Amino acid sequence: MQFAKIASSLALAVSLSITGVFAAELPAKQASQQDAQIQLQQIRNATVKLTFAGTTFLVDPMLAKKGAYPGFEGTYRSELRNPLVDLPMSEADVMAGVDAIIVTHTHLDHWDDAAQKLLPKNIPLYVQNESDAEIIRSQGFEDVRILKDQAEFQGVTLTKTGGQHGTDKMYQVPQLAEFLGVAMGVVFQAPGQKTLYLVGDTIWRNEVDQALTKYSPEVILVNAGYARVTGYDGAIIMGKDDVVRASKAVPDATLVATHMDAINHMGQTRSELKEYVEQQGIAERVEIPEDGAVVKL
Repeated sequence: MQFAKIASSLALAVSLSITGVFAAELPAKQASQQDAQIQLQQIRNATVKLTFAGTTFLVDPMLAKKGAYPGFEGTYRSELRNPLVDLPMSEADVMAGVDAIIVTHTHLDHWDDAAQKLLPKNIPLYVQNESDAEIIRSQGFEDVRILKDQAEFQGVTLTKTGGQHGTDKMYQVPQLAEFLGVAMGVVFQAPGQKTLYLVGDTIWRNEVDQALTKYSPEVILVNAGYARVTGYDGAIIMGKDDVVRASKAVPDATLVATHMDAINHMGQTRSELKEYVEQQGIAERVEIPEDGAVVKL
């Protein structure tokens, strides 16, 4: 009888030990799965909160209250004040858990006065060139890093991509070319992680084709509001036809459309894009998140 009790106790101890091992491994496994999943939160306009390989980036923060700024002069619906809508959450919630900032360019709708005042001055902040770095350093930010080509941040490889923030005809007008300036896109990569291509403020150009061919991204984040300049055909960023074009260029990719419904010169709404991608038969591959919505990819 005593032997049976000892054997039973040993069996229980082994069982508890094994259960403990699995219990210890389970959170690690879950954490690994979470890190391998991209989480993207649409904040407002082109402002998105992107958690990639466990690191959270805030992209192009525009944090002002509704109507804080006049409309962009010389653009579609310039009589409207920007932003057209309020943030879907508090500024504190927008900034919670952010490890680094990415500013693709310093236009007001991607980097505004409110963001400059609210964001911590010591946070790592990536920009496209020395000119933008000088501007942001002059605003008191201490850790401004130029993404000249490629950089690594907390295990995430960031690669700069090019484009053009408007048509060739627009850039032939010196004053307009100066207003449009330059903007970058960014490719995000990490071991065991889907590749994400943030296209940025550009129309479809050879640089976009090259990035799609070189990186074969599984996720493509498109600024798809089709922003318009008065008196010119075409737009200064992508629109619905470009979303369809990207879906054909990388047939297995998921597309996420942002930069709509918040700034005066946007020529395309979310509802219009939703209707169009449904007509084109690609709705199941295109995410069009409302402000505040979270997409897991």
